[in-house]
Order: sequence, then structure tokens, then C-alpha cells
Amino acid sequence: MVKLLMGWNLIPGLENEYFEFFTKEFEPALEELGLQATDMWYTAYGEGPQILTGMVAEDLNTARRILASERWLRLKERLLEFVTDYQQKIIPASGGYQL
Repeated sequence: MVKLLMGWNLIPGLENEYFEFFTKEFEPALEELGLQATDMWYTAYGEGPQILTGMVAEDLNTARRILASERWLRLKERLLEFVTDYQQKIIPASGGYQL
């Protein structure tokens, strides 16, 4: 298994719209595509992305296929309406908190 780690900062004033999009559209669509949510972190104080989330896929080929899909590209484009400093990486899944 591999983990897709994503991080970003929320655009001030769009928090409610972001959370509505994330819970009703973004996360359910990623699950339909084959990514299972494992963790989500909100940074209230300190450095680093305000939001960190991890999702696992069966293997690297599955993760790459999902990230190359038209549906993912549309979801990411919509996400970028609410966030800045988006970053992502794929790492081997080892359980627990990972950076």
C-alpha cells in the first residue's frame, strides 16, 4: 500500500465553503476513485501546512492512475479555489502519522 499525503493552507474567509466542499464532495469522490482516508490534521499553531491529510491506495500504480484521472484533476482544481500552498507526495504506507 502507498499513502498520498496532501497539505495546504485555507484561504481566509472561505473556511465554511472549504469544509462543505471537502466533506460533501472531495473526500467522498476520492473514496470512489479508490483512495481511503486514514488521517487528517489541522495545525492551529506553529509552522507547516494548516491542513494535512493522508489517504491510502492499494499500490503505486493505482495511486498514479487516480492522480492522472480527469475526475481527480477537476477535484484538485476545485480544491484550489479554497486553498493555497498545495503540496502532495506519495510514500509507502507504514501506518500512523507520516510526513
